[in-house]
Amino acid sequence: MKPIATAAQTHLTRVNILGVGVSPINMPQALAQIDAWIQLREGCHYVCVTGVHGVIESQHSEPLRQIHNQAGLVTPDGMPLVWVCRSQGFPHVERVYGPDLMLAVCEHGLDKGYRHYFFGGALGTPEKLAARLQQRWPALQVAGTYSPPFHAPSASEDEAMMSMLNAAKADVIWVGLSTPKQERWMAAHAAHLQAPVLIGVGAAFDFHAGLKAQAPRWVQRSGLEWLFRLATEPRRLWRRYLSNNPRFVALLLMQWLGLRRWTL
Repeated sequence: MKPIATAAQTHLTRVNILGVGVSPINMPQALAQIDAWIQLREGCHYVCVTGVHGVIESQHSEPLRQIHNQAGLVTPDGMPLVWVCRSQGFPHVERVYGPDLMLAVCEHGLDKGYRHYFFGGALGTPEKLAARLQQRWPALQVAGTYSPPFHAPSASEDEAMMSMLNAAKADVIWVGLSTPKQERWMAAHAAHLQAPVLIGVGAAFDFHAGLKAQAPRWVQRSGLEWLFRLATEPRRLWRRYLSNNPRFVALLLMQWLGLRRWTL
């Protein structure tokens, strides 16, 4: 595979990691692709910000794997995915972490007048998130905020949400519903939305709303952020990390040794 040449080609090149096509990109390339989608406004594209958890969840669900592989971008959210991409001949790849991507897109779009909608999180969270981001960048344009109900919406409720989101005329809709719920939601609704970009960022809502602590930067770069998050939320995350991480390593070794094959 050849390195990415232009922003418009980022969806064409993928690294096969256990059957999930991960985009071998860095932050400037992600911003360039998002710019291109907003400028062209040719349909609604969704972005999966995916780490080991998303890849392993896709082993249990073929529809979820297909959702990733049909996304406009699948950014390498965790350092293990970055290391795999680099090992496959993409030395420029860097971690495109959901919370960092949110800040980068918000700042990058200030002089372009991008309008942002924050969809997700617990009641009150998207409002806190938008307020804190506007404290940081007073010129940030917030198209709206909404915390969807936890129950599955009826057809009429879902239609009303789509009408509300389309009326906001957002350029980017940030989706914070956690993995894999947010990926399924984006794939199911992209065809009904007029915003050119949907980005699923999960915990970024809580981090930037000031509700949860982020790992120090050196911990993020070391690949040990999972350990920090496990220490801060052990009851919620212990099963995810203590099961998924060893399984990811074992399956990746099988892929590298040719003992098992995955196709995109």
